[in-house]
Amino acid sequence: MWAGVLLDELARAGVREVVLAPGYRSAPLVMAAAADARLRVLTHLDERSAAFFALGVGKRARRPAAVITTSGTAVANLLPAVVEASHSEAPLLLLTADRPHRLRGADANQAIDQTGIFGGHVRDFVEAAPPEAAAAALLHLRALAARAVASSLGRPAGPVHVNLPFAKPLAPIRVPGDIPDGFAAAHPLAVRGRPEAAPLTRIAVRRPAPPAGPLAELAARVREVDRGLIVAGPSPEPERDGPAAKLLAAATGYPLLPDALSGARFGEAEGVLRIGGYDIFLEDAPTREALRPELVLRLGASPTSANLLSLLEEAGGEQWVIDAGNRWKDHLNVASDYLRADALASAEALCAAMAAGSARTGGDAASTAAGLERSGAGNEPKERWPALWRRAREAAARAVAEASEGELFEGAVCAQVVRAAPPGSTVFVSSSMPVRDLDAFAFPCRKPLLVHGNRGVSGIDGILSSAAGVAAGGEGPVLAIVGDLAFIHDMNGLLSAREHAEVIFVLVNNDGGGIFHFLPIRDFEPAFTRHFATPHGLDFANAAALYGLPHERVRTRAELGSSLERATARGGSGIIEVETDRERNRLCRQAIYEAVDLR
Repeated sequence: MWAGVLLDELARAGVREVVLAPGYRSAPLVMAAAADARLRVLTHLDERSAAFFALGVGKRARRPAAVITTSGTAVANLLPAVVEASHSEAPLLLLTADRPHRLRGADANQAIDQTGIFGGHVRDFVEAAPPEAAAAALLHLRALAARAVASSLGRPAGPVHVNLPFAKPLAPIRVPGDIPDGFAAAHPLAVRGRPEAAPLTRIAVRRPAPPAGPLAELAARVREVDRGLIVAGPSPEPERDGPAAKLLAAATGYPLLPDALSGARFGEAEGVLRIGGYDIFLEDAPTREALRPELVLRLGASPTSANLLSLLEEAGGEQWVIDAGNRWKDHLNVASDYLRADALASAEALCAAMAAGSARTGGDAASTAAGLERSGAGNEPKERWPALWRRAREAAARAVAEASEGELFEGAVCAQVVRAAPPGSTVFVSSSMPVRDLDAFAFPCRKPLLVHGNRGVSGIDGILSSAAGVAAGGEGPVLAIVGDLAFIHDMNGLLSAREHAEVIFVLVNNDGGGIFHFLPIRDFEPAFTRHFATPHGLDFANAAALYGLPHERVRTRAELGSSLERATARGGSGIIEVETDRERNRLCRQAIYEAVDLR
């Protein structure tokens, strides 16, 4: 009854997916979840994969999936996903079964200290009381469930840990006197909950409203400054923050630099100067100087591109960060103003403030007439500022196109996946080089695509499981771009994809750690190859066969496009392997960056 009340209230609060790994101490929770028709129960063989799968569901569905584990090291295996959920602001709920208090610290089997095991990485931790057939205790349990879901959806969203002690018997065996006769009839609210499936307590999650004073000041500055930029970084809510960035860019007329994970890179963007390839042309220091902005409006986390970060750091000046969460997002310490406010509400309010200011001054015709208005930073005509960005974007696009004609290099793989992805689909991109390549080489387009990745702490663990969770948490096909080391790290995620989701894995196999070839350590052989590049020589066709998934190898852009078309038409999960060479990829990427010369 205790476990059933908990799962019932979680379902009333909006939980729909329960992700579990086998274990006996958690049997009461598992049986209660299995008996609840509102819950989709997804079983995984290991807790680490289960947690990353639940993380993916939370990223895509924007509601927490509940992970159920037994006690001991099963709980410890959740930590990597918990850390990623915390830093990427994804809702996640952890229900960990535990030994009763009398068995803790007493040499009992499979008993560790689970209280506060995730430290400051969780938004909240609750040690639930032992099960008790008492109305007040059950009402408290329902309130606990409602608070846990609300905390996971807070600002910022993140993981919440509920630790639940259970004593034997754990199977649903009737024990005489365990529940007093007539208890449910005497306490219907505690046992059955509120009528009409309502939660015990409705908890509203507040989105911080933009402050009127600073927004009015910002609107005035935008009207004064021509050399402005909108920078949209990775967002925990790309479906919401992406449109906010586009709205700001359309209203201000500033170029928009949308990170691949921002939600603003793809889809319609009427009236927006959307810039791709900025990581390529901003590699050049004189180009960064020529494109130095006077005013920057930033949404989301710090951008993926190291060269864009260099531009922001070198620009200094006036930079406004708009973010609704309490997690600080300015590691360069360049923000002049920081608004803790909802991005979309702020964008709408800023547009209204600008429109009101323009109406009071009779429009801005005087500031634009004949292109005579000069900006302070560059002293060039106003219209030259967007023209400079267009020219840089086109030069980068030409360099990428020329390098993508023959055998695929890794940046072209990402661009081709975007090109071949069906409208409305989702791309999940791995950490390390794939996310950098997607950001650099996949240019903006009008096709509606959603991009997710584990960029919170940028680990390569749990990538396949997270991609499968994203697929389970939404609709439409999911194409996951993953490197070979990340693939090896999480091959149990293939079982998740086979059983619970449909994911096309585009495996970029360069036989080792390709990212290290871009770092100075590459010059220190033989230690570099053995301890950093780590060639493995594995045949991934065998992995596909082990997990019962179709597998293809491709080498050219045309072959990759055809393979992706077949895979999406076929449905289900599968693996498309692209074999590349680490050193050739480095040289090709270097040649592209050097080919863009705007001087």
